[in-house]
Amino acid sequence: MKQFLLIIGSRMLQLIIMVLVLSFITFLLMKITPGDPIRTMLNVEDMAATKADEERLMKEYKFDRPILEQYGEWVIGVLQLDLGESLISKRPVLDMILEKLPATLSLSIGGLVVLFIIAVPMGVLGAVYEGRWPDYLSRWTALTGASIPSFWLGIMLIYVFSVQLNLLPVMGKATLAHFILPSVTLGVAMAPLYIRLLRERLIATLQSSYIEAAKARGLGKKRILFSHALRGSLIPLVTMFGLSIGGLLGGVTVIEILFSWPGMGELIVNAVMSRDYPVIQGYILIIGFLVVVSNLVVDIMYVIINPQLYNGKESM
Repeated sequence: MKQFLLIIGSRMLQLIIMVLVLSFITFLLMKITPGDPIRTMLNVEDMAATKADEERLMKEYKFDRPILEQYGEWVIGVLQLDLGESLISKRPVLDMILEKLPATLSLSIGGLVVLFIIAVPMGVLGAVYEGRWPDYLSRWTALTGASIPSFWLGIMLIYVFSVQLNLLPVMGKATLAHFILPSVTLGVAMAPLYIRLLRERLIATLQSSYIEAAKARGLGKKRILFSHALRGSLIPLVTMFGLSIGGLLGGVTVIEILFSWPGMGELIVNAVMSRDYPVIQGYILIIGFLVVVSNLVVDIMYVIINPQLYNGKESM
């Protein structure tokens, strides 16, 4: 347990460092990115873009100060849970993100549910029936899913289940039925990698010496599969899940736009189009924070799945 707590403490320290580095890189990129937010604001406000107007806004939003000074003030604000104010809507950035974040997280969870509903049975079937038709079905499912772009799959699902069959809604998130198409699109797009990984890992585990020893002790096939082999094979999937959190949140943006989902995808696209730098900075910071925290959760899941992982380190 002591070793585990030390590892969690080091991960927390890494979290703080990575968020600081990410915040600085994000802030710097916003300053060197082509485009003039002041000019955009003047156009949005339907004002004549005179030199006096630009200078006034430059001073009002402190864009005339050195970059490090601007960054320092922004970090102080972040530590006080103040991500600044939108240049366009004049609303607090944190309020805008918190308003959209639940919709994005709920869709991500829906996609993960579909992912595991597909990946775990397909991966297990491919490993248990290696070289037979369930294995071929598993590999065909993984290959087909990996070959289909998520946006094309979403369009096809909309055409079949909404346009042709009129079974499922497309836009918004008013009911549980609105979750089905975007969740399936997101889950199917991510499932192939997990199917292949679980299949290969489970095949190797079923051929290992400790599984042969379990068979020699007379344990049943189901108990060996689910209590021993599958549990040991889940660790690479947990690792891959931690590494793919960023891709998941990025993929959600595309799905949200396609299905008019009122999440952070709509927020960031509008912010980029209008060069609303405080919103972009806040979005990247929050997403980066969620990715780092997710990897911390993955470390904790290691212990839940395989407690001997850290017990062994302590005894060495």
